[in-house]
Amino acid sequence: MADKKKKEQAVESPGKVWATRIKVLLISGILASIANMIYDWRTGAEVIHMPWEVFPALLYMFIIVILGCLIHDLLAKVLPFQVPVILYVALITTILSFPFAGWFATTMQTEFAKIGLLPLCTPILAYAGISAGKDLDTFKKQGFAIVCTALIAFIGTYIGSAIIAQIVLRLSGVI
Repeated sequence: MADKKKKEQAVESPGKVWATRIKVLLISGILASIANMIYDWRTGAEVIHMPWEVFPALLYMFIIVILGCLIHDLLAKVLPFQVPVILYVALITTILSFPFAGWFATTMQTEFAKIGLLPLCTPILAYAGISAGKDLDTFKKQGFAIVCTALIAFIGTYIGSAIIAQIVLRLSGVI
């Protein structure tokens, strides 16, 4: 009986899933626009973009993410394997940025230039922190081995990135 109740709770209705997605996207957009303004101010940018000035870019991003989620949901019923939503979002964005997309490609380029990458990461990192904090008990149960594994992965990623950067900078003649 308890297993049946857990399964019912685990499967959410599509309406509830979409409501959650839209809420998260709206909150992320608001946080990203504020973080973008603070980032512009802190880095001493010539133009500080106020949250309402980046609204068109965030609206385009919102529409692209919604389209990506919609395609994911539709194809998840047909495809025998799971494809991450980010793949669809990246594909849509790439296609819309090609020159054959016309005015939309140039508009996207102009509007997206107002937003920095780091401020867009702020809400994502906040959600990741909340998620990690939520699963802290599970993390503790896995013990010291998971901490060592995480540290090795972080160090390996850092060293790998540094090596790649060194190679690219030497090949391009910057250093």
